[in-house]
Amino acid sequence: MYAQAFERGLLSAIFVSVAFAQVANAENPSRAVRRGAYLVQFGGCHDCHTPKVMTPKGPELDKSRLLSGYPSNAPLPAVPQGVIAPTQWGAITTNDLTAWAGPWGISFAANLTPDVTGLRGWTTQQFIQTMRTGKHLGVGRAILPPMPWFDAAVLTDQDLKALFAYLKSLKPISNQVPQPVPPK
Repeated sequence: MYAQAFERGLLSAIFVSVAFAQVANAENPSRAVRRGAYLVQFGGCHDCHTPKVMTPKGPELDKSRLLSGYPSNAPLPAVPQGVIAPTQWGAITTNDLTAWAGPWGISFAANLTPDVTGLRGWTTQQFIQTMRTGKHLGVGRAILPPMPWFDAAVLTDQDLKALFAYLKSLKPISNQVPQPVPPK
């Protein structure tokens, strides 16, 4: 019993240290940036928004492209005909989990870095509205699956501001992610 509690505590400590390690290179990051790093880690943002590299253990985060979205230079594999249907698969994904195909078409994980191809021109209010409405920039096209914007929508304004502060603190990475492809 004590060993399990110790193990859970150790895993929690590792989890938190990984989240904060991402902001360790920033000079005295603000409380909001630290909170945002924690929320990014807890929310699994890297699962889709960070390209992966294949290792003997399977896919791992490409630390040189954290949260930069679907790699614009990556070839998009063809979606096999007849695979996605009500009685078939509901979705398929690329090997690095940054592009998804489903009944909605093909969606690409956005570049969340503060580059011009990412969030550089966004305001805090636009980010909050995007997370609350599921619409790009709060008023545009729908944010497509698998993005769980409806889960982020329940976060407080303070948490969403912290998320945005963290994303704005990242190293900008130039990566123009393609627009979604509508279903055929």
